[in-house]
Amino acid sequence: QVQLVESGGGSVQSGGSLKLSCTASSFSLDRYAVGWFRQVPGKARERVACISANAGATYYEESVKGRFTISKVSSKHTELLEMNNLKGDDTATYYCATDPGLMCTTRGFHHTRTEFASWGQGAQVTVSS
Repeated sequence: QVQLVESGGGSVQSGGSLKLSCTASSFSLDRYAVGWFRQVPGKARERVACISANAGATYYEESVKGRFTISKVSSKHTELLEMNNLKGDDTATYYCATDPGLMCTTRGFHHTRTEFASWGQGAQVTVSS
């Protein structure tokens, strides 16, 4: 099983920027698509962005489009989520995930299984006004 380790996150004022990293411990993330999700206590986990296995396609939910950028650093088995112009509504715990059944296209996430094989431990992002 792939272990995903997240880093980054923290607290920032509205309009600020943060960068999250998601690193695979046991093999290259080039094999599968990777998705980023976020969750606020008491609410369902929501999709944020995804990147295809070969980094040829990315997708962003409307709420983050134009502000967040997902990318891949293959040499380091790492996915990055750069978050700019952060807003209070972006406050959440952010998770990366990957799965053999996950595909990412410019139209969105496409997941053929009910569960994800691997999740990161979560990174807290807090945006204050």
